[in-house]
Amino acid sequence: MKYVAFFILGLAFWLLITFRITVPNVIAGSAASLICTLIFARYYFSSVGKLVDPRRWFWFLVYLFVFIWSCIKANFDVAYRVLHPKMPIKPGIVKIKTVLKSEFAKMLLANSITMTPGTLTVDIIGDDLYIHWIYIRSQDPEVYTKMITGAFERYIKKFVE
Repeated sequence: MKYVAFFILGLAFWLLITFRITVPNVIAGSAASLICTLIFARYYFSSVGKLVDPRRWFWFLVYLFVFIWSCIKANFDVAYRVLHPKMPIKPGIVKIKTVLKSEFAKMLLANSITMTPGTLTVDIIGDDLYIHWIYIRSQDPEVYTKMITGAFERYIKKFVE
């Protein structure tokens, strides 16, 4: 079953990238998806049931909206800091403890933080993420953990773990 799911996802990804549904394109996409499935499917998807659960897809869509909104706010914040005559920055590296358990979830959180302007994930060691932050607003670990991870961690936990 996981091979079928991997093949379908690969073909869907191919069609999204090429954005053409023609017979030659579907044949080429099917061939590429079949080759990728035969080589890589054994490394992914320990449980296909998680992949087709509609609740997880709902929370993924909610996460996308939260992520996009956070990026928009962060872009304005960074633009303000760059355009301000005194350039109010107070950079530093903070250590954040995550409650996420799977490596994939931690990687998704780290990449979400990195793709948000003003923050950059430097390293992940165990349950700790080291984040370079353009303006450290608090010295309290609980406060800056909530400020940086925000809703990312909550929604990632709902659709990944």
